[in-house]
Amino acid sequence: MEKRKDGFLIEKGAHEKDFIFGTRAVMESIQAGKDIDKVLVQKELNNDLIKELLQLCKAEKIPVVRVPDAKLNRITRKNHQGVVAQMSAIEYASLDHVIESCFAVGKSPLILILDRITDVRNFGAIARTAECAGVDAIVIPEKGSAQINADALKTSAGALNHLPIARVKNLFYTCRDLQKSGLLLIAITEKTEKSMYEADFSVPVAMVMGSEEDGISQDLLGIMDDKVKIPMAGHIESLNVSVSAGVAIYEAIRQRKN
Repeated sequence: MEKRKDGFLIEKGAHEKDFIFGTRAVMESIQAGKDIDKVLVQKELNNDLIKELLQLCKAEKIPVVRVPDAKLNRITRKNHQGVVAQMSAIEYASLDHVIESCFAVGKSPLILILDRITDVRNFGAIARTAECAGVDAIVIPEKGSAQINADALKTSAGALNHLPIARVKNLFYTCRDLQKSGLLLIAITEKTEKSMYEADFSVPVAMVMGSEEDGISQDLLGIMDDKVKIPMAGHIESLNVSVSAGVAIYEAIRQRKN
């Protein structure tokens, strides 16, 4: 958290100008097509206007988080009426459109799926490498992912302004859809003996990276087409996830160049 000049605490990397306050103001912004990252709603509120807001968020696939009033008061001293919307730092992309565009020009899609990567700086570093390497899109879940804020933009060195980021409700079903679209799902994980250099990244591929705490979730691992690991020769058992992503991405690029 960061302390503002007025003494209030606000989430690190965020500023009051990044938020919209008040139920009507938030609803009007959504209806006007503003890019909203998420809507924070006071836990106890459940009046007719709030119900209308929740329906609107559901229709527009905007995540809603129920929070205590104290959290909203930390964001602003204005009359927020129990509703605060956080603006998106970027415009999210349609994954279907990205895949269709790749196939339309005869390119094998290279997609990177991040399962519960919550550290903002790791996410920014991964995005920077992905953009430099020519990855077609990064896929993140609506919940349980690093917030794309000023810190993420800074760490990515601006890459997030150029690289398509697709935010999806459910990674499991998204992965299933990618398989139906002809993409091979390859998990980069320590829970296998197969080397990354034995995998075929030249075909349409979606690479999956998991959290540093416990890796890729079991439900996703269960539907992978292939599972590979980065060979390790030292005493340390694993790499930082942003470094691992860079190694895997450039192995895919190397194979495609050859």
